[in-house]
Amino acid sequence: MGTPTVQHYDRRAASRVLARLAAPGLFASTAPPAPVRITFRTRALQPEPGATLTQSQRMYLERFMRPCRPDQVTSATHRLTWTDSAGIPNTGYFHTAGSGPELAVIARETVLALWHSLSQSGLPARSAALLAHDRGVLTATTTDHDPHEIFRVGVEATGRALVQHGLIAADTPYRGVVEFARGIHDSGIFTAVATRWFWELQASTFRRGMIPVRLAGQPDGSVRYTADSIAVLRTMKDATIADAHAVMARATSEEGLATEAAVAKYHDDLDLISRQYALLPADTVPTCLAATQHDIDGVGVHVLATVADRFVETFAVLAGSVEVVEDLTEQLPGTEPAGDDGVFYVPDMSCRHCVRTITALLESMDIPVVEIDLESKRVIARIRSPRNRFRVFEALRDGGYNPVDDVAAQVPGASVG
Repeated sequence: MGTPTVQHYDRRAASRVLARLAAPGLFASTAPPAPVRITFRTRALQPEPGATLTQSQRMYLERFMRPCRPDQVTSATHRLTWTDSAGIPNTGYFHTAGSGPELAVIARETVLALWHSLSQSGLPARSAALLAHDRGVLTATTTDHDPHEIFRVGVEATGRALVQHGLIAADTPYRGVVEFARGIHDSGIFTAVATRWFWELQASTFRRGMIPVRLAGQPDGSVRYTADSIAVLRTMKDATIADAHAVMARATSEEGLATEAAVAKYHDDLDLISRQYALLPADTVPTCLAATQHDIDGVGVHVLATVADRFVETFAVLAGSVEVVEDLTEQLPGTEPAGDDGVFYVPDMSCRHCVRTITALLESMDIPVVEIDLESKRVIARIRSPRNRFRVFEALRDGGYNPVDDVAAQVPGASVG
């Protein structure tokens, strides 16, 4: 028997592992995209009376975003649903004074294109050949342990950041989605998200169609976060880290749990604080693992810059080949296609943390999970009845997710020209 791999939480070492994997070339060159036509539906959000936030947004704000105030948050005005060119259902948000629904649709097509480029670049083979020590560092430090999957999540998070800032596009001088994407990139907003936000805040507010920052124009034509936004992001991040340390201290000292047992317990019980904050050394502020530049064989490798550069470049190309059209046909009540009670999709499920959250939620309702496929966003569970399906959907919505039916989600869809 071989010696078991010792796993150590080490953010810088994990960051360097990812940089080494990216050094030979993170993305492959791709052929020009084929034209595609994608249709979508919209539904207006309903804020609470006399307020600017929906009930779900307000409840999340009050529970998990202290000390952020409602007036520091911008809400989407509409939710949109569509099926992408890969046949996967999607959901997103936009603001009528923002960048519009096409931003979310083209960003999703960009994600799909870059996922394909990742798989063609040799990254899967390099990931499979990773040394046991390096794999142990990733397992101990990251939410998603497989390197290929980590990069896929990073690409999706880049698109998420772009679309979310589209809610406040009115703060910028940029017009049109391509100019907006380039302006956000050149202003360093992707880096600001990676360094000033924390993962749970960015993912959860995105799923709820809200953003807790504002942008201010600069004399050179770029935009920056306002001083108020920077301050509130810092205080929310500090509060989250403090909560993580408090939970870990209580679990390991008062309850006498080992570190891994403590991590598993608060993941299941709180589903808010991820391991990277609970295990973070005192007085250390975390940043995205991709945000640090590393010297690899004499060459500087900056994963965040590589992903952001390629994302915006690909987005600009796809904007010229993706036709985005709203489906204005009325869907009468009672005419929606009926789906299998045990099969549905969660379009805003983006990483293994989401998979664990959804699995725990269903199992807490005594509903066994058969399979969750992260790439297709499909969930198969033993729900067994329309009534239980309704309960599951309501519980997922309370958690900030937007489940959709398996058959209904495919209409409207995408067609390739």
